[in-house]
Amino acid sequence: MSILHPALYWGGQWRTGHGSVLESLHPITQAALWQASAASPVDVDAAVAVARAAFPTWARQPLSARIDILKRFAVLLGEHKARLAEVIGAETGKPRWEALTEVATMINKVDISIKAYEERTGEKHGQQGDARAVLRHRPHGVVAVFGPYNFPGHLPNGHIVPALLAGNCVLFKPSELTPWVAEETVKLWHEAGLPAGVMGLLQGGRETGMALAAHPGLDGLFFTGSSQTGHLLHQQFSGQPEKILALEMGGNNPLIVQDVSDVRAAVHHTIQSAFISAGQRCTCSRRLLVPYGEAGDAFLQQLCEATTRLKVGAYDDAEQPFMGAVISLQAAQALVQAQARLLALGARPLLQLTQPDTGSALLTPGILDVTTVAELPDEEYFGPLLQVQRYTDFDEALRLANATRFGLAAGLLSDRRDLYDRVLLEIRAGIVNWNKPLTGASSAAPFGGIGSSGNHKPSAYYAADYCAWPMASLESDALQMPDSLSPGLVL
Repeated sequence: MSILHPALYWGGQWRTGHGSVLESLHPITQAALWQASAASPVDVDAAVAVARAAFPTWARQPLSARIDILKRFAVLLGEHKARLAEVIGAETGKPRWEALTEVATMINKVDISIKAYEERTGEKHGQQGDARAVLRHRPHGVVAVFGPYNFPGHLPNGHIVPALLAGNCVLFKPSELTPWVAEETVKLWHEAGLPAGVMGLLQGGRETGMALAAHPGLDGLFFTGSSQTGHLLHQQFSGQPEKILALEMGGNNPLIVQDVSDVRAAVHHTIQSAFISAGQRCTCSRRLLVPYGEAGDAFLQQLCEATTRLKVGAYDDAEQPFMGAVISLQAAQALVQAQARLLALGARPLLQLTQPDTGSALLTPGILDVTTVAELPDEEYFGPLLQVQRYTDFDEALRLANATRFGLAAGLLSDRRDLYDRVLLEIRAGIVNWNKPLTGASSAAPFGGIGSSGNHKPSAYYAADYCAWPMASLESDALQMPDSLSPGLVL
């Protein structure tokens, strides 16, 4: 990628920003992968103005015309799948096999979004007396999409596709850690024939995000990322009920293990829950709840042994690793420091997280027994660091599971349906799995949590709900008098 190239996009043209230089680094080698100037507040003003001007025409386009462009985008994703996966792998550190899966998910999102639009926000007709009752949905206008770094293609795509389908114009502010993926994705939207002004790309960090989020020309903002940033956005949007805000944030997700006959399967599902994507999925298990006793001891021993055998390596290794690097050297150092703080609080290392090369963001996974930590921080450690909590009975397991301000995901590995029925009744989480990894979710279901994990605007299949507002009508082709007049009315 050429240095300091035009990396902002609006009005159908690529432009050079007026902000500071933004740089994306290879997570392992720390070599520069991408450099460009970020968007300044002046650039944000210009992009918003262009999007506002483009909105009326785009909103009036027939739904079929918008669908044609979305389907062309999906075709282009398929044609450029290997190239985009290579960029995702290089910039995030995730293995090539996982990056290819991410692009496939982006492709599938188009048909899923069309189905969700038709089911949840399409046009519906019914009869009410001598009138037709009609429900229609209208786009908000100009919306911002703030994307995360862990799935820099898939997660922003989950907002962008349904937003465009509904007739909104979109201003995309990707994570400053994954600008290259965003640029390559927007190039495909341009090639798909998206009209000028309908899509904008505003690269940058905190300053760019603050300028865009505060812009009076926005009608809404759709965010996926950390709870801390999400809470700041929630405060910023307070007192503005005219604007739609959808927040999908992280979680301190519990996975409970109790009465399993297939221990090997339980170990597999725990590893997939805790360490897939180097622990950088918002649904990853952060806490593993295991009963006291011989069965729990044996399970933990097998888990630690299997975890030590996980292959960790570069995204493009010939022999593909299970885990790649975390997103950045700073993220790796923060996880090492988080482990040190937990150990200082009294945690016992079952398997210590390590950073083999202090100049690289590659980490080996860690498992800490935090049962005796009196004041356990309620934090989302976004990486391959799993905390174990032992419990005496299932009542205590549920109490520990719910001892968090978050409420994104929770799971149970158990042969007992009666325990799962209790989980369904008592757990506080938006995604609850039984005998499946926490990191698995249905594309035909909503995705989101409660508490500090979201603001009751779940994404995925329910993204259609926050991308348009409902318009309810009673209609009659002819203006005519009713059969009888209301009491006290004389005409």
